[in-house]
Amino acid sequence: MPEATFHFPPDFKWGTATSAHQVEGNSTNNDWWAWEQGEGHIQDGQRSGLACNWWEQAEQDFDRAAELGQNSHRLSVDWSRIEPREGRFDAAALDRYRAMLRALRERSIEPMVTLHHFVNPLWLAEMGGWENPRAVPLFDRFVAHVVEALGEFCTLWCTINEPNIAVTMGQLFGLFPPGPRGFRAAMRAGRNLMRGHGAAYHRIHALQPQAQVGYAHNYHIIDPATRSPLDHWVASLQDRAFNETFLAAARGWWRLPLGFGPAWRLRRTLDWIGLNYYTRELVAFDHREAAQMFGRRFHPEDAELLDGGYGEFYPQGMDRALRRLARLGLPIYITENGIPDSDDDQRPRHLITHLHQVWKVIQNNVPVRGYYHWTLVDNFEWAAGWSLRFGLIALDVETQERTFRRSAYLYRDIVRANGITPQIIDEYAPELRPVLLPG
Repeated sequence: MPEATFHFPPDFKWGTATSAHQVEGNSTNNDWWAWEQGEGHIQDGQRSGLACNWWEQAEQDFDRAAELGQNSHRLSVDWSRIEPREGRFDAAALDRYRAMLRALRERSIEPMVTLHHFVNPLWLAEMGGWENPRAVPLFDRFVAHVVEALGEFCTLWCTINEPNIAVTMGQLFGLFPPGPRGFRAAMRAGRNLMRGHGAAYHRIHALQPQAQVGYAHNYHIIDPATRSPLDHWVASLQDRAFNETFLAAARGWWRLPLGFGPAWRLRRTLDWIGLNYYTRELVAFDHREAAQMFGRRFHPEDAELLDGGYGEFYPQGMDRALRRLARLGLPIYITENGIPDSDDDQRPRHLITHLHQVWKVIQNNVPVRGYYHWTLVDNFEWAAGWSLRFGLIALDVETQERTFRRSAYLYRDIVRANGITPQIIDEYAPELRPVLLPG
């Protein structure tokens, strides 16, 4: 019987990822809280409410992360807590975030801090949010306050989370605030988000020269449904628009007509790049789908699907996304990867197969520095509310009771081994042995 361990680098970062609004609770002064109050915006009319109560008790979940052996954690700060009114900064909120980061450090968990994870203060939303060019200097000022306050505990910064998702789900599809605004509004918001990234990069390095700064990019695999040239054309069109535009902007490669210029302001504003990878879709040409760039998306008929129709179980996409990002010549952090799986019947296989793909690309000298599983505890999953359960730890929303899922112990064992061992495969997903250890 073949025996082999898939070892990861000795300094590999093993963590989980969270975002402020999804876990902190009762953040009533931002655009997402306001959005939740609108009819039809959140599945089943659910609200974030107390969420995971991190604003009061995050340290208890940090204990759980430490128990699972994690040496890093990605979290975000909520701009609306820190600057509840334009130009008025809340020292108590910054002190609370300092306490959170200190608590992580005390548990030997290195923080990665995301400065913008979808959520805007109400006062910024009321002036047009990221569609307003004023958002860029305002974000720059906010970043300066955060880095000055938290820099003692953090040198690993993520400026913006998924700008391509923010404008697609917000301005284009209207499933996120501010709601449907059209293509031009999406481009304005996208341009300013990337300018905000560039401003934040330079601000952070001015205050903390040793900092490592990047942003988290959602990479969605989009494949042509058939060999038809039209299917290939529309798949390529959608892939470039969604997967490549913001990366090119961040590298200073795009000018007009996309409007990200002047490009020099964004050149060399990445010390690393973050990959958020979840799933893939097929696309077929359809002249009736003008709003979708003439492409109709769907899943293969034989695909294994995830809870809630979230997507296809497709581990090969991890390899493909990492190899494409490797073209940038930058260190890579997998800043999000996970699945909704309330009964935990797919997550063990998902973890092992996706991490095996990560291991494979590392063997080919792709510089993957860490993996942050989405997520530690079930949280409020934006427009899906509480219907999608991504946590290694299950949450009873009413009682706030936590229960470790089996996959939490699997992840703990992988972290402790710094690799995937035959024993781990046999214990948690024995059906994968002939796939991963053939012979």
